[in-house]
Amino acid sequence: MCLGVPGRVVAVDGSVATVDFWGVKRAVRLDVVDEPVEPGDYILNHVGFAIRRIPPDDIEKTLALYDELLSVVAEDDLMAADVRGEIDAAEDKKRG
Repeated sequence: MCLGVPGRVVAVDGSVATVDFWGVKRAVRLDVVDEPVEPGDYILNHVGFAIRRIPPDDIEKTLALYDELLSVVAEDDLMAADVRGEIDAAEDKKRG
């Protein structure tokens, strides 16, 4: 199963957005997103592509679900462990 990851759009430059995923910023392609996005919007990212804009009414529920998923990282869940590792590395970098 593949899982998209929600993130907040920080900047848009043509068909590429800078997206913040819990403090980890990544470039995300906007070629296939279902509607235009702008800074402040939330998108669902899958393998480097924004696949949909998350409606404002769904953002809080979506982020809460992902926070719950990431807080229960099982040793055998490689995807969750990878995402948690990225977040932890970004937090370590901020602390210096």
